[in-house]
Amino acid sequence: MGSLSRQDRVAGAVAGSAVGDALGAPFEFGPAGVYTTRFPDGAGTMCGGGGWDPGEATDDTQMAVLVGESLLERGGLDLPDLFGRFRRWAAGGPKDIGLQTEDVLTSGDPWDTAAALHFRVNGRAAGNGSLMRAATSAVYFARPGRPADEARAATMGAARRIAALTHGDRAAWEGTAVLHELIRVALDGADPLAAVPGALAGVHGDHRARWATVLAPGWHPDAATEFNGAVWPCLGTALWALRTTSSYENALASAIDVGGDTDTVAAVTGALAGAAYGFGAIPSRWTGPLHVPLPGYGDRVLRTPDLVALAGRLDGLRTDAIPADVQLP
Repeated sequence: MGSLSRQDRVAGAVAGSAVGDALGAPFEFGPAGVYTTRFPDGAGTMCGGGGWDPGEATDDTQMAVLVGESLLERGGLDLPDLFGRFRRWAAGGPKDIGLQTEDVLTSGDPWDTAAALHFRVNGRAAGNGSLMRAATSAVYFARPGRPADEARAATMGAARRIAALTHGDRAAWEGTAVLHELIRVALDGADPLAAVPGALAGVHGDHRARWATVLAPGWHPDAATEFNGAVWPCLGTALWALRTTSSYENALASAIDVGGDTDTVAAVTGALAGAAYGFGAIPSRWTGPLHVPLPGYGDRVLRTPDLVALAGRLDGLRTDAIPADVQLP
């Protein structure tokens, strides 16, 4: 994992998350073993199905793009602007949108109270919807050059604030903060699995024990106490998939084979594995058909080169500084 360029890892995180999203979408709510059943040889393709075209990314990547573009166009974290983009997207009729996220974005409540009000009324707001869109902000706030402690605090703090726009339960904030930190470590060329204890040390004390359980080296998705549409088993499964495989391809196959909320589990896995193994490890049969429509934003459709360029800008690179070893379709 250590010899790749940072550009390769940055592109891998953003495009890798989108690929996981699109690859997993046709299998959503399927049973365990769903990927192996469809692809017995393990060499999966962007097959489409379940209302999705082959290679079509879902709300996971659509929201991640909106996060990234807000950060770039506003020169940093502008929460009212970001919430406004989310709200415009939700009004544009996306094919899929999480029930909790939809309730918050369509409530008509102000940006700074909508999620909290939803949580107060419903008592449940620990879905994985803030994890799924994390790749772009994780890259942006992982910009190198700061001491590790300062960098960890900055990326985890930003993650919490973005998560809180739609998720009132602090459990979702903390999980999103951990994911940001692990991606930051991977982008620096270090092992994200070895960074789990340091990330856990930054988790709010009321939530640390539960997160430590699902992120422990011996944890398995079979031990989940909730459906993986919840934040804890979603991130736990992504780390398990990374830990128990040795390639980007195999990590995604394992994540999807767990079944359930396959697009989001694979999007989170893809962000981590993409940062760890780099863009070059993502098969071209997956990056080629990948496309990201943006409901509410006209006929815009982003493809793999657009995502790679977005990743580079988020990392502070010139858009023409994509390295030669990153092959685009």
